[in-house]
Amino acid sequence: MFTKDGTSYFIVDAHIALWDARPENQRNIHGKQFIDCFYDYHRNLSPDAEVWSYEDYLYQGGERLMHDLFDVGYVDHAIFQPAHLGEFYYKGFGQTAEASELARAHPDKLTYNHHFDPRNGEVGLEQLRLDAKKYDLQGVKLYTAEWHGESRGWKLDDPWAYRYFEACRELGIRNIHVHKGPTIRPLDRDAFDVADVDHVASDFTDLNFIVEHCGLPRLEDFCWIATQEPNVYAGLAVAIPFIHTRPKYFAQIMGELLYWIGEDRIFFSSDYALWTPKWLIESFVDFNIPDELGEYPQITTDQKKKVLGLNAAKLYDIPVPAELQLPDADEPAVGPRGADEMANA
Repeated sequence: MFTKDGTSYFIVDAHIALWDARPENQRNIHGKQFIDCFYDYHRNLSPDAEVWSYEDYLYQGGERLMHDLFDVGYVDHAIFQPAHLGEFYYKGFGQTAEASELARAHPDKLTYNHHFDPRNGEVGLEQLRLDAKKYDLQGVKLYTAEWHGESRGWKLDDPWAYRYFEACRELGIRNIHVHKGPTIRPLDRDAFDVADVDHVASDFTDLNFIVEHCGLPRLEDFCWIATQEPNVYAGLAVAIPFIHTRPKYFAQIMGELLYWIGEDRIFFSSDYALWTPKWLIESFVDFNIPDELGEYPQITTDQKKKVLGLNAAKLYDIPVPAELQLPDADEPAVGPRGADEMANA
């Protein structure tokens, strides 16, 4: 929980990872390229005091994660969103065993989501069924640009992907987190395009599609899709660190998201260990829209409370203390918010 000026916020970090990019786990040059690109994002978008050494960045381990998130980071609950990247890392990038065991040991603090790849066909479908039972899955994290043999990406509306979504429906996996954001070397930028979100959101209205990184750098495309699909949500991972380096740009991102999809479908995410939640939460609570961007209304305290945790808590049925709750939101609306509604937000 974070408290500032007598106001308390329930915090859900909706996108974290526990990774191992040490040289002994790198399968090839691409494993080094990937973590080096991550580190560039971390170093270039973080305050100087929050920049880690490269060695620390390669692997954190569960003990440090618990400290960074829960001891000093204000987080009440966090959700693992692992990337496998088996073509780049021997044991995979996201550490399934360590992360899932940590979540099992701290169910009040951690939720473990897993991953699948529809290019694995029937074998992968059977594995998804086993994983759903083993990890009691509520959600999955999908990397559509992940390499698989000769393939360098897939689309959410591929026929095999639809079979996996049908299985998710049967297995009670309702929350589909999809990386649709900046490319990461050596992955292909176009494999993260947001256009396929439109198809699956329309065809699987009983599933929730959380677009991580809110489609950046395709924010406009994402907003035009999400405003018409009430089961599409925006994750702020990668977007929120711009609060430090480019506050006007971050204000535009938030202003557009609030205008198009509203305050009930935006999730705070630190993307740990790309960044740590402490400074992001402090900065977001203090953040105001710059005066020169008066087209956007200020972000209210209640809106910040929803973004920082209440929205994700609702989607994942995470208990929230009564004193930190807000009245239940209406069903997600579609269409852009009118001028009067925005002005009175």
